[in-house]
Amino acid sequence: MSVTFYHYPKCGTCRKANKWLEEHNVDVQALHIVEEPPSAATLKDLYEKSGLELKKFFNTSGQKYRELGLKDKLASMSESEMLEVLASDGMLIKRPITTDGQKVTLGFKEEQFEKTWS
Repeated sequence: MSVTFYHYPKCGTCRKANKWLEEHNVDVQALHIVEEPPSAATLKDLYEKSGLELKKFFNTSGQKYRELGLKDKLASMSESEMLEVLASDGMLIKRPITTDGQKVTLGFKEEQFEKTWS
């Protein structure tokens, strides 16, 4: 199995997820989420396949999220506006995002990875 893995190398959660994928022999195409952030169209596709709310894709604990005051703005933003904001800066995106083109996981929870990527 091969997955695309959007990550930030300094992120501990991303490192744990990557280690899990390596230990389970999952072929990983790693993309640096800040240097190569997914486009708005890619994010829309990932969001639709994930079954999650779009606001779950925001890195709410990030400094950039707080600087932009997104906590108060998200409720009144359209889907396309949210996607454009996410695509504008990889640091705004919750990470890692792992996908095989059909399934999508956001963040890292071992039990979720077991179920999805084993």
